[in-house]
Amino acid sequence: MRKILVTSALPYANGPLHLGHMIEAVQTDIWVRLQKMLGHDCLYVCAEDTHGTPIMIRAQGEGITPEALIARVAAEHARDYADFLVEHDQFHSTHAPENRHHVETMYARLRDAGYITRRPVRQAYDESAGMFLPDRYVRGGCPNCGAADQYGDSCENCGATYSPADLVNPVSTVSGSTPVWRESDHIFFRLGAFEEMLREWLATDALQPGVRAKLAEWFEAGLKDWDISRDAPYFGFEIPGEPGKYFYVWFDAPIGYLASFTALCRRTGRDFDEYLRAGSRTELYHFIGKDISYFHTLFWPAVLAGSGYRKPTAVYVHGFLTVNGQKMSKSRGTFITARHFLDHLPAEPLRYYFAAKLGPDLDDIDLNFDDLVARVNSDIVGKLVNIASRCAGFVARSGGTLAAALPDPALYEQLAGARGRIAALFDARDYAAAVREVMLLADRANQYVDHHKPWALAKDPARAAEALGIATQGVNLFRVLMTYLAPVLPSIAEAAGRFLGVPIERWDAVATPLLGVAINEFRPLATRIDRKQVDAMLSVGAPPVPVAPPPAPSASPASPARNAAGVADIKDFAKLDLRVARVVAASTVDGSDKLLRLELDVGDAQRTVFSGIRAAYEPAQLTGRLVLMIANLAPRKMRFGTSEGMVLCAGGKDDAQGLFLLSPDSGAVPGMKVT
Repeated sequence: MRKILVTSALPYANGPLHLGHMIEAVQTDIWVRLQKMLGHDCLYVCAEDTHGTPIMIRAQGEGITPEALIARVAAEHARDYADFLVEHDQFHSTHAPENRHHVETMYARLRDAGYITRRPVRQAYDESAGMFLPDRYVRGGCPNCGAADQYGDSCENCGATYSPADLVNPVSTVSGSTPVWRESDHIFFRLGAFEEMLREWLATDALQPGVRAKLAEWFEAGLKDWDISRDAPYFGFEIPGEPGKYFYVWFDAPIGYLASFTALCRRTGRDFDEYLRAGSRTELYHFIGKDISYFHTLFWPAVLAGSGYRKPTAVYVHGFLTVNGQKMSKSRGTFITARHFLDHLPAEPLRYYFAAKLGPDLDDIDLNFDDLVARVNSDIVGKLVNIASRCAGFVARSGGTLAAALPDPALYEQLAGARGRIAALFDARDYAAAVREVMLLADRANQYVDHHKPWALAKDPARAAEALGIATQGVNLFRVLMTYLAPVLPSIAEAAGRFLGVPIERWDAVATPLLGVAINEFRPLATRIDRKQVDAMLSVGAPPVPVAPPPAPSASPASPARNAAGVADIKDFAKLDLRVARVVAASTVDGSDKLLRLELDVGDAQRTVFSGIRAAYEPAQLTGRLVLMIANLAPRKMRFGTSEGMVLCAGGKDDAQGLFLLSPDSGAVPGMKVT
């Protein structure tokens, strides 16, 4: 059994949680839930990040104390996390006595070891406001790349870090005036003293390759001393022996991880030193966004090592969240708070969508609401829950007890035997690959039920036992799939456990099927999302989220509009997102003599496409084949289901000349863009 301590970045107590916060919290929560299902001792702690000038200024504006502000916001944050089914073992605060203790202790150790120095610095000072300005209260041009309107400590465009004094044309965001520069003694942490240790640590698997590459640039530029003090007025902990000097929020915020864990240890009797002492054999993981990787991969491990604690086992960095292809922005309507989302939609569809998008790298994740609606309705409702809802009635007709044996134990073992592979994908944070794998297995389960048609068997009393066997097989396949998605869909999994009469808690429980036991009445586990719910969310309190304009009525995606000379314009072709896809499953469509249902792997997702090629191909001919598809068509609702794209074919002037799927040359891979 592994002993694991996990954290996610601390939310700042200056505003509500938004969906960018939730992608990180959900990513962390899924990973922690998996570890617990695998039987490991895994703890997840977090806390409110409560210090700094922004808190002080907002509290003043509201006419309340900073303590009252952070208490109110912390309660709101805890509520939103809980409603998104994020399960912390401890949620604490950086303004707690535990954090003051660790901050002062670690500072004293660093000082006594010679890692603290001081020198005067020129600081931005707002004469109108009568205060020194925090780095982020000064904006101007980046001294490295020239990007305009950047913060005073780092550039969002190129990632460079610097002093506000280096900005081009700086402006105070407090008063709008041009700051003046005054000298003040500041206290610094000697980061460069840890260069050799950091290089050795970074050479391990503690960081993703993309993060290591970025850090190499910072090493090349030289590790500079880190300013860890701020001048009064400031809301935070005053530095012992330094009147009017306060610990910079980025010094005490990561230490909040230790404070939160300390509170957990006091509550549960755990041993703090077992997890945090130097040389500890337990595991420590941080989940963060790439915008704060510098603090967590250089400053934080150096501060830990310098004050006698262990370094993180790994720091897992994720990309940014965009909404319908746009950066999150209030003015564009793409800034969506967690609470606003929950006021209109349940949490689990978004948890599932995030999981289906998240990989182990630093790629940004786009939240496309049309895609979310189509994917959730297809996968959760149409594939996963559909298995249980189709089979439960036949068990109920037979007295509510499952059959004593499975009619196809080999198929059950095929699904249950995938548990190690799927757990490894989740553990490696390749959630998208894990979800694709589960949905492929769900297709096999649905195909089994479709093929054996228990509804037809049940019409003949003599074949009722056969129908019960098919239903028992289906219910057990559903249990396996639900177990695999329990870390992603914990509430649905809990309800599924009530239906099955056995809680879904242990990953390896699927090694043994449920046979000869009573199950409970089936109740709906998930409902379809109506696009109107999304539209209502996007229309309330914010401008509508921009979406790609639909094609002109006279132009089909496969036939771009022509100009006056009858020649297609290249700009029309550029609108099409052509991708390589692999057919992972193909089947006929009941009620149609023209359509085939294709399940396509497009690299980072799986799409369902209905294609009118039944006259030319048998389903068995298509499995594993590479095809070309248009990936940016709006989902089309058909009476057979929702089609999420179009595959490209060639054909003659009449049916006799045949219909042929277009395929890429060998070497192409799913998701590859066709240009």
